[in-house]
Amino acid sequence: MLYRPLLMTAVAGLALAALQPLRAAPGEFPGRKVRDVMIYSDPLYHATFPSIVKRPDGELLVAFRRAPNRHAYGEKRNHHVDANANLVGVRSRDGGATWSAPDPLFAHPFGGSQDPCLLQLRDGTLLCTSYGWSFIRADGMPKLKTPFFENIPGVVFFGGFYLRSVDGGKSWTGPFSPPSVPSEPFYTPHGQTLPAFNRGALYEGRDGRIFWVVASFDRVKPIRGSTHLLISSDKGVTWTYSCPVASGASDSKEWFDETSVYETPKGDIVAFLRSEDYDDQACIARSIDGGKSFQPWQGMGFKGHPLQALRLPDQRVLLVYGYRHVPYGIRARILNAECTDFATAPEIVLRDDGGGPDLGYPWSEQIDATHVLVTYYFNRPGVVQHIAGTILEIP
Repeated sequence: MLYRPLLMTAVAGLALAALQPLRAAPGEFPGRKVRDVMIYSDPLYHATFPSIVKRPDGELLVAFRRAPNRHAYGEKRNHHVDANANLVGVRSRDGGATWSAPDPLFAHPFGGSQDPCLLQLRDGTLLCTSYGWSFIRADGMPKLKTPFFENIPGVVFFGGFYLRSVDGGKSWTGPFSPPSVPSEPFYTPHGQTLPAFNRGALYEGRDGRIFWVVASFDRVKPIRGSTHLLISSDKGVTWTYSCPVASGASDSKEWFDETSVYETPKGDIVAFLRSEDYDDQACIARSIDGGKSFQPWQGMGFKGHPLQALRLPDQRVLLVYGYRHVPYGIRARILNAECTDFATAPEIVLRDDGGGPDLGYPWSEQIDATHVLVTYYFNRPGVVQHIAGTILEIP
């Protein structure tokens, strides 16, 4: 993507809030909010869907999706699909205080790219998963193999892809296509079965396997989706289908997408699920057999999506999620090591000053022994979507 270094320099590291305690029940959270930070903002761009990793040398890398701000062209709104959307990255070497100008990470040759999801393996290899949309002219639409998934007229889904980097994200190989979920009914604009896709965190298990909970469509009319587990045993070079994770009942409206996966110290594989048509309730599913099968999904008892889990130094889990209800913002909970107390863990409000529901998608990373940086995209009244963060102190 294009970038604007002068503006980036002007806003990098801007502190947006003073030192303050997090809002939670008294005595239930032994930490504090240090400050909010601006990571990237430019009035010419609509910036969304970040993820973050900490490199072995301490450098922070935040990847996000960037597209032209359509308001700057006089258009009425910004869509989450755009022919000019691609993936960029910014870096910080001072714990998130200042950030570099954005560097292009990847532009897909067949359309706009979405939601870069970073995973850093123990050997330093970086994986980045994404998915995208092709923009098809009117004379081509009748010739596409059916069924296909159309977001807005002329915008056709081409499914997921992933990239690999062995030099810290300076260069990438790919795009590579993951396998299709066996039940997938839709086709790409090129007439192939839609590759699996997702927005959500992958996880490298203690045995070196990589877990990736992907989404797929189950049926065309009425449209409904489900989630499934893919596993890689060769550092993300190839992927094998394992099992379903969560789907709604055949006579229900619930369906699932945008899932992050996490392995507990005991070895359970936990999927944190975004639900559709389920009152925006966060959901969870668990595997106790190493990813061969998942127990029935259940609601977590609170609203918010999508979710991402970070293991803290004492093995507790920081679970972050967006809150697209009044007051709009970012929220979190700290779960026990096995993620079993999600219904009783107090909710922590990180931000409640958003200007509307088009925000969220948080992703966190430990930046030193006692501090975590939670990244997300945000908006304020009159300010286009941008990438921001909150630094937490969690002793």
